[in-house]
Amino acid sequence: MIKNIIFDYGNVLVDWNPAYLFLPVFGGDEEKCRFFTENVCNREWFTRIDQGESMDVCVAELQKAYPEYADVIALFRDRWFDMCSGDIPGMLEIIQDLKNQGMGVYGLTNWPAETFAEARRRFKTLASIDNYVVSSAVRLAKPQPEIFRLLLSKYNLKPEECVFIDDRVDNVNAAKALGITGIVYPGSADALRKELAKI
Repeated sequence: MIKNIIFDYGNVLVDWNPAYLFLPVFGGDEEKCRFFTENVCNREWFTRIDQGESMDVCVAELQKAYPEYADVIALFRDRWFDMCSGDIPGMLEIIQDLKNQGMGVYGLTNWPAETFAEARRRFKTLASIDNYVVSSAVRLAKPQPEIFRLLLSKYNLKPEECVFIDDRVDNVNAAKALGITGIVYPGSADALRKELAKI
């Protein structure tokens, strides 16, 4: 029996996209923006920050490697919240409905230490989840199995009683490998309700 729902945060509860910040910086040139986010401020780089490395240190290192982009790289730190458009519509209501049904609600997120407290103040979906594990606090990141095990252990959860929802297939597959039911976020709260209803 499913008793607990575990939510990823970025692009499940909060709409996060580096292009929201960097596309205007590059004058709306999608090709230049894509090159920058795939080759300079890319996932491999910011995963280090998500795992607890200092944002200042990582930014300085990247600026040294790509001096031609130094000012733009700094924006990742200085205007981080410009990459967030807000709570994803309908997700707060899902969380509240699950709680009203007696379900346990948990968070498991890759998120920088420097912005997490402010994010919980800004976004109602994040503030509504009291029990969570944040990658930067434990120096682990999805899809590493250790971070899933840490969440399960911290809150005494049984994998077979949990559903994990994430926008990334590799993270969902990592959860499934541990016996957790996985859902790849289907793009909207209404579609997610239908997926949850099947389970």
